[in-house]
Amino acid sequence: MPAKRLSVLSLALALVVPCAAQTAQDPPDPVEPSALFTHVISQQKRSETELEQFERIQRVESRKPGADPNAIETRVFRLFPNGTGLNKLPLPTDGKSADSPAYRAELEKLERYLAWIVQDGSAQREAYAKAERRRKERFDLIESTHQAFAFTFEGKEMRGDRQLLRYAMAPRKDYKATSRMTTLFTKVRGTIWVDEQTSQLAKVEGQVTDDISLALFLAKVNKGSHFMQERYEVAPQVWEPTFEQYDFDGRKYFSSFSIHERTFYTGYKRVGPPRESLSVVRAELSKLPATKRP
Repeated sequence: MPAKRLSVLSLALALVVPCAAQTAQDPPDPVEPSALFTHVISQQKRSETELEQFERIQRVESRKPGADPNAIETRVFRLFPNGTGLNKLPLPTDGKSADSPAYRAELEKLERYLAWIVQDGSAQREAYAKAERRRKERFDLIESTHQAFAFTFEGKEMRGDRQLLRYAMAPRKDYKATSRMTTLFTKVRGTIWVDEQTSQLAKVEGQVTDDISLALFLAKVNKGSHFMQERYEVAPQVWEPTFEQYDFDGRKYFSSFSIHERTFYTGYKRVGPPRESLSVVRAELSKLPATKRP
């Protein structure tokens, strides 16, 4: 992923699980806010950890650069956890499993990595340690939203047969950023929805309220850029993203960039940790046509 895109999406994803603080003038919450959002954060961390054992299908629809706003490029991937990250296996745009030599080659690459990562060696331990450091950085950023944002209860609304609690989010005036990434929190407003029954995050939507400079990448994200994510229960007590949309515009160096994507996630299926998922991959490989050797 290009650096400019990584930094922009990091901002959006960091806002997926905020914590709340209220003033005395806010309308009363249906539950005590501090307890609610402490639970929301706990649930989100649990969801992220569980996601490391689920495969899913990712469908990305990107608006192509140019004059035609309807020009869409579609890419479909099978996202498969490998213990320290993800393997992205390209699929046909209909989302069905492929049996092409190229797909088999990617599956074989995944099988080799899983067979390697389950071994007990210094290289494997270091790979897991790097993954754990990334997870800690992500969780620390999530925790920092506790101080960065104030949330105001706005009411309840239905989504299907589920009742959601809606909160407006705004930067706290007394917040002191502690890093380059947390500085970005001061220029974002939005709304979150929490499932009342489970205290799971159901939806988050935000907008950049002022131009954001990304000095490390000599880039700028324009005011008005927008992001949103929807989450549903994809397995018993497991809530994960099903839809995301990013509309970011800005400049890097002396050229403009534009990220306009809609991403759909379907077909969540638990495959387990590497020792279990290795069996899943090997069983699938045994059913695919063998690659012809020259």
